[in-house]
Amino acid sequence: MYRKALRHDRTLCPGPVSDFGFRVSFGFLPSGFGFPVFLSLGLLLAGVPDAAAQPRHMNDSTNHLEVATLGGGCFWCTEAVFQMLPGVKSVTSGYAGGAKANPTYKEVCAGNTGHAEVIQIQFDPKAISYEKLLSTFWEVHDPTTLNRQGPDAGTQYRSIILCSNEAQKAAAEKSKAEAQKHFRQPIVTEIVPLTKFYPAEDYHQDYYRTNPNQHYCRMVIHPKVEKFEKKLKATKH
Repeated sequence: MYRKALRHDRTLCPGPVSDFGFRVSFGFLPSGFGFPVFLSLGLLLAGVPDAAAQPRHMNDSTNHLEVATLGGGCFWCTEAVFQMLPGVKSVTSGYAGGAKANPTYKEVCAGNTGHAEVIQIQFDPKAISYEKLLSTFWEVHDPTTLNRQGPDAGTQYRSIILCSNEAQKAAAEKSKAEAQKHFRQPIVTEIVPLTKFYPAEDYHQDYYRTNPNQHYCRMVIHPKVEKFEKKLKATKH
């Protein structure tokens, strides 16, 4: 329903709307977050410098940067949220986890490439840790639904963490085990090595910021961003 009505350029990937009885999923409804409200964002962002909203390229210093690659449904939504985190320099929407080289959006939507919609985050580990990014990841999507985030159905919308090294894999496994304590259903998130990341087409990049008046952005993404911004501001006090 949402895709046909709101995403004028994403109608290749329609899917039925689903609901979860015990909580609202941040992944598809404007009113909620996937992670239960009792998880304190103070824990999630403890020790992170104060900031509410950040531009896509936020850190022009020469500090060593690291990369995190995460998939939690529609990359327009996850991109918009992770751009807000202090310590994140850039967020790039793309495809990973499959076998086809240089996939197109149309091919990924067809479900035959094995790729998932993901974001690749460049971050300053002196400002925000990989573990803090993972904490945000569990909060902003529902990791208990297999190959689905709300109305978005298909393997391209699966929950996935693609690790750049063994240290990231160990951190992801530990974070997943901790997050499981806060979900009634089993987490189905894949944790796999990152073999290759393919940036998505240019029009997908920085989508929410460059298309704020697009219907889907106003109806779905904006309420999520607004709610997450309030949470970030609350940690400043």
